Amino acid sequence: MSTTPVEDAMRITKALNPSTLEIYNDSHMHAHHKAMQGSVSRETHFRLVITSEAFQSKIQPARHRMVYALLKDELERAGGIHALQLRTRTPEEEERQLAREKVEQGQPSAEVEKS
Repeated sequence: MSTTPVEDAMRITKALNPSTLEIYNDSHMHAHHKAMQGSVSRETHFRLVITSEAFQSKIQPARHRMVYALLKDELERAGGIHALQLRTRTPEEEERQLAREKVEQGQPSAEVEKS
């Protein structure tokens, strides 16, 4: 049996065929909050970074609804996900972000020629 059943359930987002799927369990940073008093779950607060072609031509709220629909059971279950922070990107958006980060770090970035 897994010691991280909620985190394991989040992997259902694989239905989006992501090129990036990062799951961060931030529950320990929120255990002292009043809303968490009495909760025995150590899996209540998460951040997800998902890069997927499935997000192409969709605005952020639509992308988030796609993820919420996949995690519906965990979001509705007592003791399930209390807070979920999402970063949803297309592969092109991820490439641009990585290029910006390289420039910020002083690394040369490849110029893309446009026809």
